[in-house]
Amino acid sequence: MRRFLASDPAPGVALVAATVAALVWINSPAADAYTTLWDTAVGPASAGMHLDLRHWVNDALMTVFFFVIGLELKQELVDGELAHPRAAALPVLAAVGGALVPAVVFLMVTFGTPAARGWGVPMATDPAFAVGVLALVARRVPPGVRLLLLAIATVDDVLAVLVIAAGYSGALSWPWLAAAVGGCLLVVVLRRLGVSAIWPYLPVGAAVWYATLQSGAHATLAGVALALLTPAGSTGGRDVLAVLLRRLAPVSAFLAVPVFALANAGVPLSADSATAAFADRVTWAILAGLLFGKFAGITGTITLVTRTGLGHLPSGVTSRHVAGLGLLGALGFTVALFVTELAYTEAGLTDHAKIGILAASVIAAAAAALVLTRTPQEPTASPAATGDDTPGTGRTRTEAA
Repeated sequence: MRRFLASDPAPGVALVAATVAALVWINSPAADAYTTLWDTAVGPASAGMHLDLRHWVNDALMTVFFFVIGLELKQELVDGELAHPRAAALPVLAAVGGALVPAVVFLMVTFGTPAARGWGVPMATDPAFAVGVLALVARRVPPGVRLLLLAIATVDDVLAVLVIAAGYSGALSWPWLAAAVGGCLLVVVLRRLGVSAIWPYLPVGAAVWYATLQSGAHATLAGVALALLTPAGSTGGRDVLAVLLRRLAPVSAFLAVPVFALANAGVPLSADSATAAFADRVTWAILAGLLFGKFAGITGTITLVTRTGLGHLPSGVTSRHVAGLGLLGALGFTVALFVTELAYTEAGLTDHAKIGILAASVIAAAAAALVLTRTPQEPTASPAATGDDTPGTGRTRTEAA
């Protein structure tokens, strides 16, 4: 069990299992129990926290997911693929292209309709699904493919955070926002005082999260901000960043993300619902944005960057591997569902968007596996030479890289 949990496919398997459970539950005779559970409101109303369980998952539990994303970005910037500007150019630009092109494609399809508000839905890549699919064909691809995917996914996730902040936050309360900034400054003060224990930061982090929630900005943004303030390297003889990643990456992969999928992936599926979904422009916009936009954005940018000499592909990575990466980028499951919940309030649009996300993810996974398994592998260095041990995103994406 420990070996499985430390393997690359494990987070993806957990996510798929939770998604299937949600779909089976909502389409079973117990569908009312599913709706009732996630619509149940708990929490103190006097503190502005009387939220239904789905909002608790999306606003609180997913903060752990975005906190881990921030930690991974910090690690990459300090001691990873993004630490060296020339090496970082390719994945950074590929991630930007892979985010902008899908948004443009989506807007072209939905222009002038209420569905256009979901322009951020096809922009992100789901790292758990993408790395899980890649792990199924890992012996057929050079290590550089995985490293490039991890770097692109890291930048991609951060771009998604910026999209949420810019496009899907409400009207801001400046006093509460100032309180959140004050909490972040207190974290800096604690760092300067050399506080390396984690527990003193917990109440401060909770206060920053609460102030962010009350400010109108999405509460999960607090997770990214606090992660970027985490010290890199040794502090008081302790590597706080590495400790937090080791402890929280499994929580994110095996608790936060699967519970999020269970709460949000429940879509009624029937002949009538499928007909209605594929008659709706939003479904086709998501399919086009993820399957065409992501592929064109990632592969086109990589081709442009390598031909202009701004960056270069890792050893052994060919144009067919790049095509596989473009298809893996279309696996936008977790963050796509997250942005869908933020973008739409109408149940019909939300359900149709989710059906589009599910369909695109299945098609992209199958196509990526087909392309990568049929791509001849060029001779590469041995695992010992590359430093690539037994794969495992259970350690964190950056540690595996």
